[in-house]
Amino acid sequence: MPFATNSAEVHGGANEPPKAEPEVQGTSGGSLRFPEKSPTDLLVALTIFAVSCLHFRFFYNYTLLNADEGIALQGAQRILNGEVLYRDFFSLFTPGSYYWTALFLKVFGNSILVGRAVLIVYGGVFSVLAYLLARRVCPRWSALLTAYLVTAVCLPYRFIVLHNWDSTLWAYLTLYYSVRFLEEPHWGRSLAAGILGCFTCVFEQSKGAGLLLGLLAGFGAVVLLGRRHKTRFSRAHLWAFVAGFALPLLITVVYFAAQHSLSTMVADCLWPFRHYQSVNKLPYGDVGLTDSDLQKFFAQPWAFRLFILVVLSPCFLIPALPIVAVGVLGFGLVRLWQRKESQNTHYYVVTSATMVGLLLSTLATGRADLTHIMYQAPLLLLVLAWGLDGSCLRSRLLGSIQPMVILYVFVSFTALGISLLSGPLKAHSVLRTRRGVLKAHGKDLVVEQLQACVRSGHSVFIYPYQPLYYYLAGTSNPTRYEFLMPGMNTPEQFEEVLRRLDEKRTPVVLFQPSFGDNIPLAWPGTPPGVLAARDIGARYIFSRYRPCKSFTSLHAWQFVFMVRKDLSCAGPF
Repeated sequence: MPFATNSAEVHGGANEPPKAEPEVQGTSGGSLRFPEKSPTDLLVALTIFAVSCLHFRFFYNYTLLNADEGIALQGAQRILNGEVLYRDFFSLFTPGSYYWTALFLKVFGNSILVGRAVLIVYGGVFSVLAYLLARRVCPRWSALLTAYLVTAVCLPYRFIVLHNWDSTLWAYLTLYYSVRFLEEPHWGRSLAAGILGCFTCVFEQSKGAGLLLGLLAGFGAVVLLGRRHKTRFSRAHLWAFVAGFALPLLITVVYFAAQHSLSTMVADCLWPFRHYQSVNKLPYGDVGLTDSDLQKFFAQPWAFRLFILVVLSPCFLIPALPIVAVGVLGFGLVRLWQRKESQNTHYYVVTSATMVGLLLSTLATGRADLTHIMYQAPLLLLVLAWGLDGSCLRSRLLGSIQPMVILYVFVSFTALGISLLSGPLKAHSVLRTRRGVLKAHGKDLVVEQLQACVRSGHSVFIYPYQPLYYYLAGTSNPTRYEFLMPGMNTPEQFEEVLRRLDEKRTPVVLFQPSFGDNIPLAWPGTPPGVLAARDIGARYIFSRYRPCKSFTSLHAWQFVFMVRKDLSCAGPF
């Protein structure tokens, strides 16, 4: 099935004569488009942004109390308190999200809702970028459908303040400016791509490395195998990219060196390669279904099973898109090798190579489950856009089934989007916290008790994993670690935490005794032998603290409120 072709060509250089060579095109028969130069497309993009933001507004104050959301928020709170990342508290991520989140909390107010408002803007930008990049090779209806799919399922799948969405934003903007540079080479676009690419690295090291690898491979193939861009790209363009990339990196290095934490930063950022992967390995595209879930599914009537398969289809389709991108990249490289290049071929090579690079970064972390793939879905859905309208590949078979495929994709993504939207629409319980008023499906007695018994700013240690409670309750963590995970954290880190608790004489511990039951589901790569490390923390806690009350969280998990043995259970502390 060959690339669709056309003799028309769009050139970046004004003096470059047209060449009558095959051109990749959309089904509408047009060549590569520049939607930024079309008032209609700009109006559509603006409408997409507004409608997307209105849609995400439903998720603005809805919470599942996901523990991961507390990592960036509590880290940002520490920074606002004057602490320095890596020197005063541990992180396995590069520093961008912590300081980025702290900036917004400082300017707009210290509330989780500020972070959620930033997410709303992210979602609008994702949808607009999906439209603009798809529109270059797709007709308007297909690009608009792609933006709709991004809006319906991507951000709503996990609407939480997290470094993953930050880094996806920078990666998407990097790809956009790279494509713009590919179309019309200019040092300003190259500089912007370099800055944004560095931002991706500074916000998440693995995604940034995959992004740079993909862009290097894509542009390298265009330059080495192609003919058109050898004279259009200059050393000035390369140096602009290098300068753009080096500037944020240099500022980061100088800052942490001045804070005497540069070596600690390097050690912490390399820490995941030795410890994170050991417990987080999951099969590619894993959706988290257990044997019990499958048994319940097959016990249902066939009509209900068919309905569930339709609703969950995007969960299986989206992980397949990076694999399709590998094929698109391979076919584009063959065309370059055969000298059947065009500007659209260059577009496909660079964008698909970027997606392959992001795929490799996901595989390298070991956490290649659906959730982590979904963080990249705003970019990956471009591949689906190419296939829905035949922009990339054409055949009689695809043409005959195209209407049915489009209808199925629209229905399945809409069904999943509605199921995700039903969460905030059905949430009527009010959760009042010191960091904003949220809504949930039920009460969380743990955060209520924490706020009632521990004064704002005072210390509590939550073991082993729920950093969001620290932030929502306005309490502080006396240790360097927002979580202490058996199998992930080292015995030395456990000992460091226990020493710190002794030194600070921390009055309160919030302990989840049943956490070990969650480990095989959430962290299935954890070796059984290392679960004994959990007993180190538990033995210490029960040797120095006594239980006062037990409370149920939103997820029906039991937390025990414990105080030091020389203190009374009566608060506040």
